[in-house]
Amino acid sequence: MKIQKPKRYGVNKTRTIALNFLVIILAGACLLTLPVSSKSGQWTDFTTALFTATSASCVTGLVLVDTFNHWSVFGQILILVMIQIGGLGTIAMRILLATFLRRNITLKARNLLQESINSLQIGGIVRLIRQALKGTLLFEGAGAFAMSFYFVPRLGWQRGIYYSIFHAISAFCNAGFDLMGYQGEYVSFVSAVDDPLVNITIMALIILGGLGFIVWMDVWKQKFHFRKYQFHTKLVLTTTAVLVFGGAVIFYLLEKDASMAGLTGEGQVYASLFASVTARTAGFNTVDTALMSEGGKLFNVMLMFIGGSPGSTAGGIKTTSIAVIFFYMLAYLRGKQGAEVFGRRISDETVRKAVTVFVLNLFLTLTAILIINGVERLPLVDLMFEAFSAIGTVGMTTGLTRELGTVGRILIMILMFLGRVGSMSFAFSFYERKPVPKVQLPEVEVPVG
Repeated sequence: MKIQKPKRYGVNKTRTIALNFLVIILAGACLLTLPVSSKSGQWTDFTTALFTATSASCVTGLVLVDTFNHWSVFGQILILVMIQIGGLGTIAMRILLATFLRRNITLKARNLLQESINSLQIGGIVRLIRQALKGTLLFEGAGAFAMSFYFVPRLGWQRGIYYSIFHAISAFCNAGFDLMGYQGEYVSFVSAVDDPLVNITIMALIILGGLGFIVWMDVWKQKFHFRKYQFHTKLVLTTTAVLVFGGAVIFYLLEKDASMAGLTGEGQVYASLFASVTARTAGFNTVDTALMSEGGKLFNVMLMFIGGSPGSTAGGIKTTSIAVIFFYMLAYLRGKQGAEVFGRRISDETVRKAVTVFVLNLFLTLTAILIINGVERLPLVDLMFEAFSAIGTVGMTTGLTRELGTVGRILIMILMFLGRVGSMSFAFSFYERKPVPKVQLPEVEVPVG
């Protein structure tokens, strides 16, 4: 009798998620090549369509052509659909469709859903996604309503409402795609640098989208009782607040005489906060990124690498990973055996995962930078900015995207894909994780530092 090997659910889950994203990307790319998708009514080359579809599905925002000037309304709506699917996750969208059709959700589907949103438990996962959809519609709807007060007076009712919806979805999903090209190609929200309505609305949508579904539900349940929040929620909210406000102060000091020179005091404050928020995977900008100082670009790279939080629409290594590494380093320097935060000790397995994600993403990005620089000889600082923007699914650029050759475009697409699917999860999908053997090799000390 043939004995069947147990299924490797962890491997299959990750591969399924990755394949789902690939299907969405390829389908979107094929549709974007059609004449109906472009404003000129001409066919779009497959490379441009594939790059755009990858960027939209992976909620990045890097583009080879201006979204407003190149794509027709059909093409723009197609991009928006890919952004929404990519933001919520392909598996979550399938679960919601099955729920709408009143079909039973299988255990395999629940496992996939748990993996796709980085949830620690499978119980109540479908209910969580249903609530997440309601929250998504609420936040995007509120954002679109607020943005309409900016766009409708300028563009009229029909076009103004369309623009409000497009940018609300793009901001909440941390995608960075915009239709501001009617003011000039690739300008983003530079004209609204000191507009409080635009700044506050977009920043709020970006932050809410980047916190994660699990954090929403916890805050909704416990209201403003911080002590009652789950450990994950406390860590995410604290780290996010430090990065947003601390980042704003650093951006102000670095950029007040560079990219923010000439702005009013109020404009510089808004620009600093916006830069700090958008750098963590959103991709919009209210100042010309190409005019940033070298220090500002480097700090931007650091924020892009960190990204948002687990189970959110954002990319990057995640706020929890950088927080875990920081607290573990602090504990080690103080001579403690483990990192202790909020009255809890972070497990060694969590620390290992965080370090692995950090090192793997850094290795992949630096490797891509070296290859592109070796083949295409592009400016190294701008290339670093571009590559870290891709792996963090941010979408900010100094203008280098359009100068990339074939090799550069391919590698940037790979980085965007890995940034959305998860580089560590994707690597695990090719290897079976074996249980720890009872008998192990002797330990050895290695001098480090």
